[in-house]
Amino acid sequence: MESLPVPSVQAMVAVTGGAHVPPRYLRPEVAADAVASNGEAAIPIVDFQRLLHPEDEAEASGDESARLHAACQEWGFFQLINHGVPDDVMEGMKTNIEGFFGLPAETKNQFAQERGQLEGYGQLFVVSEDQKLDWADILYLNTQPPQHRNMRFWPDKPDSFRSTLDAYSAAVKNVADCLLGIMSKNLGLQPEVIASKCAGGIQSVRMNYYPPCAEADKVVGFAPHSDADLLTLVLQVNEVQGLQVKRDDGSWVPVRPLKGAFVVMQIFTNGRYRSIEHRAMINAERARLSVAAFHSPSIDATIGPLRELVADQEREEVMYKTVDHESFMRLFFSAKVEGKSFLQRMKL
Repeated sequence: MESLPVPSVQAMVAVTGGAHVPPRYLRPEVAADAVASNGEAAIPIVDFQRLLHPEDEAEASGDESARLHAACQEWGFFQLINHGVPDDVMEGMKTNIEGFFGLPAETKNQFAQERGQLEGYGQLFVVSEDQKLDWADILYLNTQPPQHRNMRFWPDKPDSFRSTLDAYSAAVKNVADCLLGIMSKNLGLQPEVIASKCAGGIQSVRMNYYPPCAEADKVVGFAPHSDADLLTLVLQVNEVQGLQVKRDDGSWVPVRPLKGAFVVMQIFTNGRYRSIEHRAMINAERARLSVAAFHSPSIDATIGPLRELVADQEREEVMYKTVDHESFMRLFFSAKVEGKSFLQRMKL
């Protein structure tokens, strides 16, 4: 698995000031997309601490669990507050990401992707020499469990980068594991059903740098897509906005980030929970940075609709294939991201 090498957008903007946009990045059709002006108020917000409420206050916990369930069914997305990841861990992660992308190009290139590798500094989902490109640079790393890390691609600058990412990835995985257990219960399953898929599960982290662009309405930082993992937790690194989610009417809703998360369980739930299409847009004057932590099943797990859910949906057919982990990952990374095309490829 690999992505074809492409020039650094950040380096290009440093030379041109973002005034010149090469044709491979231009997507003039984006300017015609409908963007909702008042959709933010409807985006679900879930309080993690209320989900974990003591049993003697079970009613409050049940209300929050119902809110989570509705968010997964109706949106496939919610913002998570009071999640318990320490502030110093989150702020340290933000500082180190800004620090890494602020390094000289020759330093960042020491951690560049290599042939046959997805990890490292560069880009993902570039599979042809003529496809449209995203206006972004990324650093993509496997983070959990530790034995799956390739330290060759882990920056040692800033000095605290490695230790900070280690602490951040562990804290975020704890939150993800807990959420998956609650979602199992909401689906009428025993918590161990999904836990068995995630024992030794893989976490990878994608750090994104979206440079400013004078033609921001004609480029995209991350093309519209739906994720392929169980759960994605996104942290906004700076205050520049750009994340948008797509609604059923085709309009895009801007997300004003809290300490939030995407939730994607489409394949495992046979459609019971939604997989929302989302994209990253560009600011004309300022760079935007974010970090996404993806949580996938164990490399020994088979991936597809859970048998327990399919059995419960007596009148519904199985919608998706069941494949081994390696085949799943190859299928996901072997094509450019384009809406829900990956889910379509997984359908029977």
